[in-house]
Amino acid sequence: MTQEADRTLQDSTRLQDHDRLQDHDRLQDHDRLQDYDRDGYTIFRNVIDSDLIAEAGDHVAWLQAKHPELLGEDLGTELVADDPFWVRLISDDRLLDIAELFVGPDLALFASHYISKPPFSGKAVLWHQDGAYWPLEPMRVITLWLAVDESTPENGCMRVIPGSHKEALHELRQRDDVANVLGSESAVTVDESQAVDLVLSPGDVEVHHPNILHASSANTSPKRRCGLTIRYIPTSTRITSEEQPFVSALLLRGQPGANVYQPFPKYVEGEHMPFTGATDPH
Repeated sequence: MTQEADRTLQDSTRLQDHDRLQDHDRLQDHDRLQDYDRDGYTIFRNVIDSDLIAEAGDHVAWLQAKHPELLGEDLGTELVADDPFWVRLISDDRLLDIAELFVGPDLALFASHYISKPPFSGKAVLWHQDGAYWPLEPMRVITLWLAVDESTPENGCMRVIPGSHKEALHELRQRDDVANVLGSESAVTVDESQAVDLVLSPGDVEVHHPNILHASSANTSPKRRCGLTIRYIPTSTRITSEEQPFVSALLLRGQPGANVYQPFPKYVEGEHMPFTGATDPH
C-alpha cells in the first residue's frame, strides 16, 4: 500500500470512528429524553471536569466567607449576575448543550442557587414542585442540578417521585413546624415508598421537570453535600416578575426573545474570586 493510500485509509477510519461516536451520543441523548418524558428526570454522568468542580467548591467557601450572614442553603439568585465565576460556570458549553436538548437553542438563565448542607446539619427540603414558586409564563424551564460534592442518602441527596411531573402544579402550604429550606411544601400527600434517591458523584448533572415532586433530607453525615441548581429557560419563556430585568436573568445563547437581561459582570481582582481564565479577554 502506498503512503497516500495509507493516509486515505487512516482518514476514512477516523471519520468512521467520529461518526460512530456521534451516533452513540445521539442514541444516549435519545434515551435520556425518553427517561425525562417518562419519569420527569434523568442523569448525565461525568459532565464537568474535576478541576472546575474543585473551583466550584472553592467558590462556595469564598461566598460563605464573603456573606457570613447567609447559610449554605441560602447562596442564591441575587448574587449570580455580579459574580464572574458563577456566570462562567452556568454558561459552560457542556451545561448549555444539555439544556438545549430539552428547551432549544435560544437559552437564558432564570435563576441559580447553591444548596450546601454542612455536615451533621443542613435543613431538609420538603416535598415540592419548583414551578409553584416561579414567575414564568409559560412554565417552560429546565433545572440542571450539578453535583459539587458526592450526593448520597446519608448526606441528604435529592429524592424524586418518578412520573409526578405529569401532575398539575399543586398549591403550597406553609411549614414552620420543622426546619426546612423553603418554609413550605406542596399541599399534597406524597407516597414516599415511591421515592427514588438520586445518588450523584461530583461533576454529574441531574435534570428535572418543573412539576416533578422532589425533596431532600437533612445531612446527618460527616460530609458536606453541595449542589448547584441552574434554571435555564428558552428565551420565549417570559419572566413575569415586576423587577425587570430580573436579578439573575442572563442571555446565554441565541436570540433574546421575550426578556431583558442583566449585563455580564467583569472580573475585578480583589473584588471577585480568582479562577482559571478570570483575566482572559472576552
